[in-house]
Order: sequence, then C-alpha cells, then structure tokens
Amino acid sequence: MQIYRAHALVCRGTGCSSHKAEEIFNELERQLQDKKLTNEVKVVTAGCLGLCKSGPNLVIYPEGAIYSGLQVEDVEEIVTEHLLKGRIVKRLLFGDTEADAGIKSLDDVGFFKRQKRIALRNCGVINPESIDEYLAFDGYKALTKVLTEMEPAEVIDVLKKSQLRGRGGAGFPTGTKWEFAAKAESKQKYVCCNADEGDPGAFMDRSILEGDPHSLVEAMAIAGYAVGADKGFIYIRAEYPIAVKRLRLAIEQAKEYGLLGENILNTGFNFDLEIRLGAGAFVCGEETALLTSIEGKRGEPRPRPPFPAVKGLWGQPTLLNNVETYANVPPIILNGPDWFTQIGTERSKGTKVFAVGGNINNTGLVEIPMGTTLREVIYEIGGGIPNGKEFKAAQTGGPSGGCIPASHIDTPIDYDTLVELGAMMGSGGLIIMDEDTCMVDIARFFLEFTVDESCGKCPPCRIGTKRMLEILSRITEGRGEEGDIEKLETLAKNIKAAALCGLGQTAPNPVLSTLRYFRDEYEAHVRDKKCPAGACKSLLDYVIDAEICKSCGICAKNCPVDAIEGEKKKGPFVIIQEKCIKCGTCVEKCPFDAISAS
Repeated sequence: MQIYRAHALVCRGTGCSSHKAEEIFNELERQLQDKKLTNEVKVVTAGCLGLCKSGPNLVIYPEGAIYSGLQVEDVEEIVTEHLLKGRIVKRLLFGDTEADAGIKSLDDVGFFKRQKRIALRNCGVINPESIDEYLAFDGYKALTKVLTEMEPAEVIDVLKKSQLRGRGGAGFPTGTKWEFAAKAESKQKYVCCNADEGDPGAFMDRSILEGDPHSLVEAMAIAGYAVGADKGFIYIRAEYPIAVKRLRLAIEQAKEYGLLGENILNTGFNFDLEIRLGAGAFVCGEETALLTSIEGKRGEPRPRPPFPAVKGLWGQPTLLNNVETYANVPPIILNGPDWFTQIGTERSKGTKVFAVGGNINNTGLVEIPMGTTLREVIYEIGGGIPNGKEFKAAQTGGPSGGCIPASHIDTPIDYDTLVELGAMMGSGGLIIMDEDTCMVDIARFFLEFTVDESCGKCPPCRIGTKRMLEILSRITEGRGEEGDIEKLETLAKNIKAAALCGLGQTAPNPVLSTLRYFRDEYEAHVRDKKCPAGACKSLLDYVIDAEICKSCGICAKNCPVDAIEGEKKKGPFVIIQEKCIKCGTCVEKCPFDAISAS
C-alpha cells in the first residue's frame, strides 16, 4: 500500500464545485506532477466541511491547514510553499485557524468549536467515493454488530433508549416508528429514505449524501434487518447529480464487498437498495406523496391513517426516515444509547444539522448539540451579522416553519421550544434576518413558494393559500385594507385545521408567527402605507436632497417613466411621486448619492 507524507483534501461538494473546485483539484494534481511530488502527496476528493461561504476549500494533512476562498492561481503557491518547502501560506488560511505554535485542530477553530459532528462525522474527512476509507473509519461495523450479535428487537430497543427523533420534520421518535413497522405482519416490507429535501436554502441531506453516502447505505441495511424488510428505496431529487452519482457508486461498492444483496456477511440476511429520482416536487417530501411517487404515480398525499408503517409502499408495511435520521443510526449502535442521550436536552437528544443562510457572515452547514442557543449559532459559529447590522429574526423549518424574533435569541434550540415559539425544527433550514428585513414580505415569500408547490388535491391548500397570498401581496404593494389582517388569521387557522397533508397544514406558519411577533409591521403596511424596514418598494417614496443635488440631470435622463423634472444647472431636480414606479434606477445612477428612499 502506498504511504504518503501528506494528503490534500479538496471539497468537491455542490457548493465548492460551483466555485471551480474541479479546476483546483486538477491544477493541484498537475502542480504535484510538475514538481515530482505525486509519490509523496495524495490528492483526495472530499465532501463538505460546512464552510460554504469561504469555498472552495482545501485541507492539507497532517497539519490540518484549511485553505479557503481559493482561486486556481493560488494552487501553485500552496504546492511550492507548503507541500514543497513546508511553509504554510498564511494569507489563504480560513478564519482563525492559525495558532501561536502552528495550526489549530478543527475542534479549536471558532466555526467548529461549538459543533459536535455525528451525522456529519465523515463529511470532509474521507473520500466519499471510496468504501475502503469508510471502512477505515468504523464503516459497516454497526451492521456487522447488528447481524452477528443482536436480534431485531434489540436493535429497536437501542434506538428507543437513545431517544433519537426523526430529523426530517415533526421529530417523531425513531425507535417507535421502527417498532410499528416491525410489528406489522406481512411477507413483504420496505425501508425507504426521504432524500428529497425541498426546503429553500436547505442542503443538509445533500451534503451527507455527497460526503458520506455509505453511512446511509449501512443504516438502511440495519433498518431492514430490524423491521424485517429485504428491499429499500432511496427517493432523491434529480437536481442532486453529485449526490446521486456517489450514492450509486456506494451501492455498487457495498454489493461488491458483500454488504448488500444476498446473504450479507454469511448471516442469511438479504437486503438490496434502489434509487428513485424525484422531479423536484416539494409535496413529495410528505411521506405518503413520496411513496406514491415511488410507485410511479402522481405525487399526491393520501389520508392517514393508515400510516406507512402499516400500509405504505404498494400497500405493504413501510419504514420511512430522512437521510440525517439514518446517519445517526450506526454511531448509536456502536457507542450505545447512553452515549447519545448524554448529548442534547431532556426531550431532544443528540445533535441537529442546520443549513445556515441569510444575513450572517459564515453561511454554511453546522451540526450542533440540541439545546444550543440561537445566539451561539449566530455569533459564535456564524460570525455575526454582516456590516454590524442588528439581528431581527430567524426562520426555522423552511416554508413550513416560523420566525423567531430577537427577543428569543437565548432560547435553546430543540423540538419542543421551537414549537412553543410558533416555529418548528423541520429538516434544518435556518435563515438569519437582519434589521432591514420586512417580515410581511418574508411571510409572502414563503407562502408564494408553498402556493407554487401545492399539489392541488385538497381545497384548503389549493384555494386557501392562494387567497392568503393575494392578501399578503396587496399589503406589501400598499393596497392593504382594514380587516385584511383578521382575514389572514382566519384563513390561516382554517387551513391548518382542514388541509390534507403536512404541506397544507403548515403552510400558514410563516404568516401566523410573523403576525404573533411583528403585528405592528402588518399594521404599518395597512394603515400607514409604510414599510418600517424599507424593503417593500411599492411603499417607498424616492426623494432628491436639494442640498446635495448638483443639477446634473443624470437621474432624469435614466428615469424610464419621466417622473423626474428639472433643468440642468438651474437648481435641484424633483421626483413627481404620482409618476414614480419605485424602480430605484435614479438611486443607482446618481453619482452624488443625492437620492434616497423613505
């Protein structure tokens, strides 16, 4: 076996790949060949470390130096200075990775210090396209232990004792769900994985699949053994080409090693996996719609009960969890339930992966112990709000979630506290908003998404959400009327009570939560025709400051509707508000910053 003195891990997940990670990988190999270092330094494909804002990223071991924000032209300097001469290129290091005596370990870097990586344990650490590297990091040990040392009921008992809750939505106890499927009587059962992940800004499951696909394969095989299933399906959206490619490769490799298929590890247990590609319908994240889509039908939800554990795929008992839930299973089996329950809060054990985006310096992927506060996520992991702005709110749970105001920034993040605040954990999207965000417009944005994604099967969702969106659009355009706020509340409550599936039942959440905490903004839009955050263009008045205006006429020349009057060099120009269409062109074109919106 070839021994190398250094390994260069290049993140080739979707985020970094969109910023020339492939070119950096190829240039790294070329530079090593030119300098005759190919027998000393190994270039390795890696998954996402979570440092998405600073990508593309390169980590060089044994030092553990994290180089970020790389350009192709930086590669030669890194190879020459670091890999050839042993001098770390400090200007390219990520954040606070430099220590007095060298390079900090990942656990000591600010971005990672508050994190605990369980579901993401191998992401960015191993080559996701190599089963041997997964095996070297305890891969398939849990499956081996289960098949050779444990009865199916013991596996379920371990999960129940661990108190692992589903990471894809409402947080139903995983062990209990597995027990329901195991107790269902049928000659044929199925194990399915929801890898659809349709929330805007969410990429937790995608990153696990891109960085550690074997963890899902192993966990689903364990699930098959526990519930008595010999067939599994992974439902993944076709927009995840890298994840699909690596998942297919992982399944092929597992079959070659006798870890999938017939008579696994000579134990008599049979289990096989297939991939089903989704077309990107958000509603197919709902479990019954997902199963209907796997069956080859239009992805629409079905009434429950019966639940999938009793009557699911093709009418047979079916176990369904999402990627992150499954990723927690192997380490729980290996380390025991007590190890897992020591992490988190009383009713929310373990960790949760969040895709952090919006108005925050360190956007990316983080995995934190349950009970971590928003303040810790925003300021200690996320590096704070850009440009010194004030934190205003956080949206959790995507379009189905709610907004948490700044007054609750020190509330521990877990399933129950989020529900009490009118939000939800969801799959793990976490959007940070600053003082310039209009909460009415945010509610409109998320509702617009759910209206577009509604399957249209039930009237409350098909019709009710459209009526809510119409009201919200009127309000943000300055055409709101007295009584609109009350209509919104009434519609929201009725839709929650009457919609068929989780998409419709939770669609009003962004509206209800923003009404709960930011009702004054709604009232300002309706009564005063003003947007307090200055974000709704239709409610802004563009004004020229007479003392700053140089009478150059550039604004008038560029105005598309001739709403600006005045003569060059003869005093300040004036915007005629009745003609102004609020396009903002005048603000962009004025070279003297004489025009502002209020």
